[in-house]
Amino acid sequence: MNVFVPSSAREIGLPAHTAPGGAEEERPAAASARLSRPLLAILTVFWIYVTVSNVLYARSMSLEFDPDGTRMLFAHWDARVVQHLILFPLLLGAIWISLRVGWRPAWRAVPMQLLLGLVFCSVASPLLHDSESIMAVWHGHPAATWMQVPHGHGPDEHEPESLISPAWVGSATSFLLTYGFALALVTGFALYQRFRDSELRLAALERAWSGARLAALRMQLSPHTLFNLLHTIRGQIGWDPAAAQSMIVQLGDLLRRLLNAGERDFSRLRDELDFARLYLELQQRRFVDRLTLVLPDWAALPRTWVPSLILQPLIENAVTHGLAEHVGPVTVRVEVFESRGGLTLRVMNSMAPGRARQADGVGLRNVRDRLAVHFGDRATFVAQPAQADEWVAEIHMPLLEEGPRSPSSESR
Repeated sequence: MNVFVPSSAREIGLPAHTAPGGAEEERPAAASARLSRPLLAILTVFWIYVTVSNVLYARSMSLEFDPDGTRMLFAHWDARVVQHLILFPLLLGAIWISLRVGWRPAWRAVPMQLLLGLVFCSVASPLLHDSESIMAVWHGHPAATWMQVPHGHGPDEHEPESLISPAWVGSATSFLLTYGFALALVTGFALYQRFRDSELRLAALERAWSGARLAALRMQLSPHTLFNLLHTIRGQIGWDPAAAQSMIVQLGDLLRRLLNAGERDFSRLRDELDFARLYLELQQRRFVDRLTLVLPDWAALPRTWVPSLILQPLIENAVTHGLAEHVGPVTVRVEVFESRGGLTLRVMNSMAPGRARQADGVGLRNVRDRLAVHFGDRATFVAQPAQADEWVAEIHMPLLEEGPRSPSSESR
């Protein structure tokens, strides 16, 4: 897992106002709002629905009052379509202004939002009259009226039309609700985008935090291993200098592998066990008569990946604490097998009978923390005595099948 920490929020696709610590963060979210393509698509689909429903409702009401269809009680369907076509850019303009205005401070934003809605809905009825005139010219007959009623029951034809008629009030009320629904859709979509952007930013921060934590854990592990190895060689210098020189050569090979493994988050299981074998052989040269090694069959190992150096602390712990307070022979056994759809790594060592359990040291805490960072609850780690004279450290983790290997990985 290679973790990349973005230098700015734009590198992970976030809006400028979500960049932490930047000057643009203090701007209201609505100040940088724009009618993006998804937002335009949502408004277009919504307005098509409004247009179709308006036409069908007018048609059904007309048939309800005039089943024969001899009188035109409502505006013709094509006039309504033209009305909605003219209203659509007005809706987009009102929504764009609404996004620019925002909702804070409320004492100033709320009246402006209400004014936008009232302006939009007030022009709907006059636009319907204009649409009727346009379609009348298109079809080549006199302009249609808003509603035809029997003679003697309607307003005098010489009486001027009131600016606020019942038809205007009904149209304004209907389109005010329509505008409210459109604004709610836009606001909900904007909130969804902000939530999604926050999730992306949180995921990026979590990846950066995990990478920094893993790097710190690897830096903690390498000096710990090096200290143990130098302590091992120091014991040989006084009474067997030739063996100490040979062990220094082995140490150089081991340190090279340690540095290479420390640069990666995951490595092949075979490489991990090969590193453990070199370390155990180095320790065995110091404790020739006391340390016995039992390693798994290389041919039977599953082709999988494991966190780099995940076995090393367990093996160091097995050697160090197995030999502590113990004058007899010590056997260190490493087992690897698949179980319950996962991978189990087990390190066992004999120890002095009745030896009190020690608190987890740097190595065991390192293993537990790295498993938590990589796998969360999907991995478990247990280190405890299995019998009176045996200690078992066991890791159960998901089975990561080995994928195609690049030439660079082959050369390592």
